[in-house]
Amino acid sequence: MYQLGLDSGGRDSRYNMHTMTDLNPQAKQMADESMVRNLEAQARAIWPQEIALIRRYALPAEPRILDAGCGTGEISSRLAELFPKASVLGVDIIDAHLELARSRYARLAPRLRFEHQSIFELDAQDRSFDLAVSRHVVHSIPHPERVIAELARVTRRGGYLHLLAEDYGMLHFQPGVLDPREFWHQVAPNFGAGTATDLFIGRNMFSILAAMNLEQIAVDYVVVDTLRVPRETFAAIIEAWRDGYAESIGELTPITREAAVAYFDQMTANIRDPRGYAVWMVPVISARVNPRD
Repeated sequence: MYQLGLDSGGRDSRYNMHTMTDLNPQAKQMADESMVRNLEAQARAIWPQEIALIRRYALPAEPRILDAGCGTGEISSRLAELFPKASVLGVDIIDAHLELARSRYARLAPRLRFEHQSIFELDAQDRSFDLAVSRHVVHSIPHPERVIAELARVTRRGGYLHLLAEDYGMLHFQPGVLDPREFWHQVAPNFGAGTATDLFIGRNMFSILAAMNLEQIAVDYVVVDTLRVPRETFAAIIEAWRDGYAESIGELTPITREAAVAYFDQMTANIRDPRGYAVWMVPVISARVNPRD
């Protein structure tokens, strides 16, 4: 019911330049130590606003929850704490992240578990979970519709999908010597083309979900800005992106590594300026699996 084709069509011809056998084109960046810092800072920035969105779902008293692409377990652990009677499974393919998650959150075991699994082919029976969560993932992989179909497959009838889908057209900073608008205007499409990924997927998620047999599709936003989030937390996200991605930006886009570092540094300066304002709009998309399917 939920399986879609490998290519949703209408892509730029450059899409085929990247090998379609590579389902994790950002593996190097995901495994870098900067990603550990990034996931921690993103969780601190986003989770306080995200809790209200997750509480909307009509979950059973002892829900079964999947965190697909769990990384270091930042959100898996928060889900386990938010639902004290829940059974939470976090899956990822980076073993170092999984080991860190097991070590950090051993106090929540066995109710919270971490396993090495591909989100393209989950080791779970149909209708296994009440809530399937995937955050900061779909923008970094090709064929996101396949992953969403797999999440829908393992979610029970009447259960929920909760997807945080980044969109790099939704970052806004004040200009200085450099104008960050020029940076994102060049980086997002070129980096996406070079990795066969959609860095504007946040705005495209509704269409992907609408093509499936899902109900109650909603698009909400977490606002990460210099009013709602501590400036140092917001700056830590940008610095982690700089440290993990500047080199690849230099390889895949017209912007050199050195220029990328300068742009990122200007963004963090804008964030840290007590009179400055910057904002990252983070789309959160949810849907309910058809209870009659």
